[in-house]
This record gives sequence, C-alpha cells and structure tokens, in this order.
Amino acid sequence: MELVSFLIDFILHVDKHLEAFVTNYGAWVYALLFLIIFVETGVVVMPFLPGDSLLFVVGALCGVGLMSYPLSVGLLTAAAIMGNQSNYAIGRYFGPRVFQWEDSRLFNKRAFTSAHLFYEKYGGITIVLARFMPFLRTFAPFVAGVAQMTRSKFTFYDVTGGALWVGSIVTAGYFFGSIPWVKENLDKIIWAMILIPGVIVLAGAWQARRNAAQA
Repeated sequence: MELVSFLIDFILHVDKHLEAFVTNYGAWVYALLFLIIFVETGVVVMPFLPGDSLLFVVGALCGVGLMSYPLSVGLLTAAAIMGNQSNYAIGRYFGPRVFQWEDSRLFNKRAFTSAHLFYEKYGGITIVLARFMPFLRTFAPFVAGVAQMTRSKFTFYDVTGGALWVGSIVTAGYFFGSIPWVKENLDKIIWAMILIPGVIVLAGAWQARRNAAQA
C-alpha cells in the first residue's frame, strides 16, 4: 500500500518530486527519466507510469534552467523509441506461440491474420497516435509485434511517433510550464492529461464494440 500511495503521489506531484531529485542528485535525473520512459513504453505491464505529465514537467524545468532542453529531448526520444522496439520484440516473440492455440476463441490463426492485416494497413497511424494516449501507447507496440507488423514499417512510425510525442510535450512545458496559472493548476492539468485521452480510448472501444455487435 505504501508503494501504491507513493506512485499516486509521484504521478500527481511529479513536478515537486522531479525538482527535488534534480536538486539532490543533479545529472542523475537524466538516467531516472530515461528509465521511466523506457519502462513505460517498453514493458507491457507498466502502463501506469507518468508519461505525458512527466515530459511536460521536464520541459518546465528546462525552461527555468534546471535541465538541458536539447539533452532532455534527445535522450527521452531515444528512450521512447527503444522502449517501443523492446515492446514490439516481446510481442513478436510470443505472438506466434500464442496464436498456435487453435482451440482458443481469441488466440487462433484467424485472429492472428485479422490483426496482421489491420496493422499492415493502419498500423502506422496507430503507432503514432497511440503515443499520445496513456495505456494505449504501452500496448500498441506489443500488439504490433504480436500481429507481426513489418519491422521496417514499425520502426519508421516508431521513430516518427517518438520524436513527435517527446518533442511536442517537452516543448509545450518549456514555453508554458513557468506561467503562474499553469504552475498553480498543474495538478488539474496532470489529471486532464491522464483522463481525457483515457476517456477517448474508452469511447472508441465502446463504439467499436457496438458497431461489431450491430454488424
């Protein structure tokens, strides 16, 4: 319970925790941030780590001179790309084994073929857009690997999405993070960054399920 409480407090007050870490440990903050972004995007069981809010706060700290903007963007983009590659590789390794369960309703050859065709057709935009969706960005590269999406195609959209995600949110934090109103309402902004994309994902899943039921 203490670990859960700490994680919740860290997510909601990531600005205070990160600023304290920079003050106490200096450049080691870059290693910590690299690890968090890599694990959030690269380990399918870690979708709850703070991605968007963390990047925004990093940008704000860069804006006030506590961190380096170019180093932060470059390092965290690399972490995001490598994390997705790791997640994709895990899915690609386990996918063929899972879909050999011919008696399974979900994991069978027909399901694999459908997933593969979807990712070959829409996988690129899925990988890019998923970067901006909490939880979904953790599962999308894993499913792409399971569906055996072409590696070269996945890598192209992985690099594109990773650069857009990290660059845009860190830059937003850099320019807007030090505004008094933003600083006073940062907890609400963090909640919005978590809940709004989550609601969009749930609404899309509900609509897709409804359309499938009607069909």
